[in-house]
Amino acid sequence: MGEESVGMIEIDGSFGEGGGQILRTALALSALFKRSLTLHHIRARRKNPGLGNQHLMAVNAWAEISGAKVEGNIIGSQKLTFIPQEVRPGNYQFRIGTAGSVTLLLQALLLPLGLSQKGSQLILQGGTHVPWSPPFHYLSEVLFPVLRSMGMSMEGKIHQWGWYPKGEGVMEVEIQPSRSLKPIALLERGSLKRIRGLSASSLLPKDVGERQREEALRRIEKEMKMEAEITILPDIPSKGQGSFLFLVAESEGGQAGFSSLGRKGKRAEEVAREAVDALKDYLKAGGCVDPHLADQLIPYMAIADGSSFFTTTRITEHLLTNLWVIQHFKNLKISVTGEKGGEGKVELFNE
Repeated sequence: MGEESVGMIEIDGSFGEGGGQILRTALALSALFKRSLTLHHIRARRKNPGLGNQHLMAVNAWAEISGAKVEGNIIGSQKLTFIPQEVRPGNYQFRIGTAGSVTLLLQALLLPLGLSQKGSQLILQGGTHVPWSPPFHYLSEVLFPVLRSMGMSMEGKIHQWGWYPKGEGVMEVEIQPSRSLKPIALLERGSLKRIRGLSASSLLPKDVGERQREEALRRIEKEMKMEAEITILPDIPSKGQGSFLFLVAESEGGQAGFSSLGRKGKRAEEVAREAVDALKDYLKAGGCVDPHLADQLIPYMAIADGSSFFTTTRITEHLLTNLWVIQHFKNLKISVTGEKGGEGKVELFNE
């Protein structure tokens, strides 16, 4: 690719958690800063290394949005060269074609489009509620409110749910332009105000959603001495079978989300127990931000004016890896207090 590779950023995709998050964060920052990028050993720590459908879609989406020059954008490729041009906000539709996560695809697209001069509309088709990725409701109920407090403006809608393995869910996101991002300080959780949530199912007996809800309410009342509000969404629109329980802990200092997915042979009560256990672990620990929100906020904090801080109930490998990736693109002072797997505090100082 000739002269355009001068000053190219090189990132080892096997570092840290060694998964797709390195690719998504690197693509977003590459497009935002218009910095050429080479990634090697992509997803080297995964059972099926290299680009999968969902990762390839992120690359090809940015090739379309920014007119990027790309080499290595084929399934299974462990090396990618990406030379972005100008980010062009607008209306785009991307279909993964499998149950690959549309929420993870959005992770790669949202930051640069949110800081563009014009608005964008994204229609993303694939998995909306699938394993190993944040469900749509986590974005709408937990991530998006924090990003709005930083000055970003976006709204998400779900038109059709996509479960594993069928996928075919449809998510729409409207993104309005923001000139800059404000810093955040999420240090104190404060008092718990309420617990709410939803229990949903598609193409399954009606009692599945009811059993998930009843087991969650029973355990919350028995073990946490609290009441919760859980709405049942029966037979939601989808092309496949699936079930889902989502719980939100609303505290004075913010919101945290916890979920579990059903699968064949997994009882509704087990789905409820998984989500409640995650909620209990969060409430027992100190820290304002739940572990999933912590790593997702890092790229936005790196771009925000001034310095940002948060405490989290668990420092994860994903969090530490995202901190490592952003340092390839921006000179930041970073402070992490606490050990991996435990509670901690993260500070990013923009000079």
